[in-house]
Parts: sequence; structure tokens; C-alpha cells
Amino acid sequence: MSHNAEHAPREHAISVGRRVRPPGVALVPQGERDKLALRLQGALSTFVDSPRRAVEEADAAFDDVVTQFIDTLVEQRRVLRTSWEDPDTDTQTEELRLALQQYREITERLLQM
Repeated sequence: MSHNAEHAPREHAISVGRRVRPPGVALVPQGERDKLALRLQGALSTFVDSPRRAVEEADAAFDDVVTQFIDTLVEQRRVLRTSWEDPDTDTQTEELRLALQQYREITERLLQM
């Protein structure tokens, strides 16, 4: 095993509800990221001709990124909570362990940003 592989963080599959998703799934879908990156690039390329308009477009792109990011996190939290928070069921230790693992993975990703 290489030195880098020994110290690399381990990735775990994440169970969302009853389905499993691979670790590291983007918090903003690739298609949306591409669109927003193009918008930002367009803003940057128009700065010389229209500085104010370029900054306004960059601000709008930033706002859309933040909105998409928040919406995704809110949905992930909703799904996680439904996996363990229902007071009418006897949540099993394994379900709680998976929920804790998912919270850890998402929180660590956020802290690395």
C-alpha cells in the first residue's frame, strides 16, 4: 500500500433511506455546476466592457450556487432525520449507526470546504 493510500481518509457508502449512494456525491449536481461555472466565466469575460454588469452576474451566479447547495443540504437532512427520528418505531442500533455515519461524512465534507 502506498504512503498516500495509508493516510487517505476512508470513504464509506452512504445509506439514504433504504438506498445506498456512493461517498462523495456532489452537493451540487454536475449539470448545475457546469451551468453555474459557465455563467461565472461569462461574467469574468465581460468585465472589461461592462464591469458593473459582470459583478452583478457573478453575484447572481454565487446566489444560485448557495441556493442549490442549501436546498441539497436541507433535503439530505430531511432524509436523514426520517431514517431515525420517527417516534412510532423502534429505531434499531444499526439504523442509528448508519445515520451517525452519514452525519459525520456530510459534516466532515462541509468542514473541508
